[in-house]
Amino acid sequence: MLLARRPTLPPGRTASWVCNKERRPSSGPAGQPLCSGRHARHLQESVMDEQDKLQGRPNDDTYDRPRVVVRFRAGVRLDDRGDLGEQIDRNNLGSWRKLLGQFPGLTVRPVFTLVRGNQLEQLIRRAVQMDPTYKPADFGTFFYIDAPSDTDLAALAKTLMRWNSVQTAYVDRAGPPPVNPSDDPQRVNQGYLDPAPDGIDAEFAWTQLGGDGAGQRLVDLEYGWTLDHEDLAAHGITLLYGSNADTFRNHGTSVLGTICAVDNTIGCVGIVPALDAVGVVSHYMNTRPNAIFAAIAHQSFGEVLLLEAQVYLNDSLLLGPIEAYDADYEAIRLATALGIIVIEAGGNGTNNGFTPPLNMDTYTTLSGQAILNRDDANPEFRDSGAIMVTAASAAAPHTRLPFAPYGKRIDCYAWGESITTLRSDASGLTNGYTTGFSGTSGASAIIAGAALAVQGGAVAQSPASGRVSPRQMRDILSSAATGTLPSHAETTRIAVMPDLRKIFDEVLGATPDLYIRDFVGDTGEPHGGAISASPDVFLRPTLAADPQAEFGAGSTLADSAALGWTAETGQDNYIYVRVKNRGGAAATSVVATVYWAPVATLVTPDLWTLVGSTTLPSVPAGDVLTVSSAIVWPQAAIPAPGHYCFVALIGNAADPAPAPAEFLVWENFTTFVRANNNVTWRNFNVEENAPDADDPSTPDFKALEFIAPGAPDRGREMALEVVGRLPPGAGALLEMPLVFFRMLQARQLAADAIIDQERGVARIAVNPNRRTNFGYVLFPARSRMPFRLLVQIPQENRDQAYQIYVRQLWRKQEVGRVTWQLQPRDAQP
Repeated sequence: MLLARRPTLPPGRTASWVCNKERRPSSGPAGQPLCSGRHARHLQESVMDEQDKLQGRPNDDTYDRPRVVVRFRAGVRLDDRGDLGEQIDRNNLGSWRKLLGQFPGLTVRPVFTLVRGNQLEQLIRRAVQMDPTYKPADFGTFFYIDAPSDTDLAALAKTLMRWNSVQTAYVDRAGPPPVNPSDDPQRVNQGYLDPAPDGIDAEFAWTQLGGDGAGQRLVDLEYGWTLDHEDLAAHGITLLYGSNADTFRNHGTSVLGTICAVDNTIGCVGIVPALDAVGVVSHYMNTRPNAIFAAIAHQSFGEVLLLEAQVYLNDSLLLGPIEAYDADYEAIRLATALGIIVIEAGGNGTNNGFTPPLNMDTYTTLSGQAILNRDDANPEFRDSGAIMVTAASAAAPHTRLPFAPYGKRIDCYAWGESITTLRSDASGLTNGYTTGFSGTSGASAIIAGAALAVQGGAVAQSPASGRVSPRQMRDILSSAATGTLPSHAETTRIAVMPDLRKIFDEVLGATPDLYIRDFVGDTGEPHGGAISASPDVFLRPTLAADPQAEFGAGSTLADSAALGWTAETGQDNYIYVRVKNRGGAAATSVVATVYWAPVATLVTPDLWTLVGSTTLPSVPAGDVLTVSSAIVWPQAAIPAPGHYCFVALIGNAADPAPAPAEFLVWENFTTFVRANNNVTWRNFNVEENAPDADDPSTPDFKALEFIAPGAPDRGREMALEVVGRLPPGAGALLEMPLVFFRMLQARQLAADAIIDQERGVARIAVNPNRRTNFGYVLFPARSRMPFRLLVQIPQENRDQAYQIYVRQLWRKQEVGRVTWQLQPRDAQP
């Protein structure tokens, strides 16, 4: 993944919400506001001036009064130093006097008052530089129309939309914080921290550099908080803008507790408890667009802004995301263009579970535009760049909660019920806790925590690449490859819940990914290639002076598959294991364990006998072939002379190896064969291609012995297949027990055969340079049927090497094979 290149935090940087130095817009360090120099100071001064004015307002329990927002067409200008209504008439923008006749008591005021003039122009220029897809809005064309409480606001908006000068008009009716009050507590633990599929696996993220949020900063936008709660006070959270509404302290406290409750041995622990700085902005008794601008003034590229707000759509009872309103959308789009990661609650529908929730694919504005339908064929869709969140059940497999929105615009889901977190009240309770926080509020808080963990990990793991951009973060958190899909029974679109373990492993490369090759060319991915021809576990009759130099990266034998010799009796033998690491971090204390088994097409664990283990102190990242020290196979432990299959398991604490007992479960065994890169088989044998002179039963043939076992749990139908790569004139026979031959006959899979009743075997000819499949028969559980492959190489071809193999199939899938390389005498390395 290509990360956006942004400078990272300098060592020793302390948390600060103030820009102290003048910097170029494109070169300021993370943690500095998006403006530079005096523009940053002036912008923050504007926010602080406005904040001082807000402090004198009364703190009551009413929501913001509904009003109409009118957006004039680009280029329309009103001078707010005079009477705006008279200017509308004077400039022929519409008939204000006629409008007052229909709707008495109207007043007009600008929407965006916090950042204007040069400060706004500077922000827009920077946004365009940073995001070439950003199309700046004309923020000066947005105005509030305030009206008496008995005014029909929907009718007012429709009247305004008939003016030629108006692009759109809508009713701005703010909803309560997006909590679903009908939910009841179901759990008393923080299960959303658990590994997938239950939670987002914050517990794993904490074990990774930056995964606890260290160095990251958050701004939460909503109504109120108790910032000195015992599980928050250590963060020193700053009210950056607006009034802290007593009535809504509980909601904001629960949100912050979910995200960043400190790890202080009391209460809860947040998803990212080690955040560098937390700030809050309130839109209580104020406007959301200005509150978003206030957050922008204090934020930097890659930081997270959480929007814990919802609005009534089309002046109905249906609650949805704030970006459904034009002014909010444009403020959010500016934020994401500036590199701020915006997490947005999708809204709680009607909050009752009975009326249909918001379907974003079918929703249209009063003017009939499908602005939330993320369909490639929909020209009306507008992408704010925010990460849109919906709510699902706490129990896995997760399903959408009845009130929660859905559609292609949804990027992520998370728990929307039974969230254990902090609690407060209007009096400012500082030691309260709850097990029942809920709604898209709770889900959005969880996704914000995930974003902060990912950003922390990205900076820690790849400091040269910098921070993740808003669109990259959305791609990461919404990817089905690294997220938990909802239940198969869920028929609506709610995307995925991020799995931080997978994201850290597969996207950030923060952990090692050890593998041992199944065949030369194996890259550690699940594959359809050979499964029993590993070049990375081999036997030597003598100790290597320098195993890494002889067999490791850069050596002439690095990709040799012919290093395994027949064990020599009467002495100790030595086994070496080679390991690669395709992850993003070095693997330390890697344990390699080797077992031996008789040569078999199916190497089930009941055939394994432990040889021993060795520890590789470090396996570097970057696919460097690293060789272990020798595992001694003592003379007394070596079985009778012959070839043997080796099984090797590798792993460490960060990338553990499977346990042998796991292979006794047939489903696990068949999965591990190809998909688990911490295990390999070596059934690759080197033989002379000359006949066995001392075996009167096979004149002119080389006899290659193996067994074909049954599964360890129960009888299963499987097939044997011989694949030859022998020269013209060669011959090959498969010698099998008569019991197996009778099963083939019963299935009408065998006809002509050479029967040896005295030895109890039958021989069937096989194609020496093609594929011969013997069809499916029942292999009894734990059976051990002995076979021999008899191969004849013409005298004139015995100066060359050839291969032939036998594989065992189950449901058309290869589950094991034995490969022989037949080569001239004394040609072994």
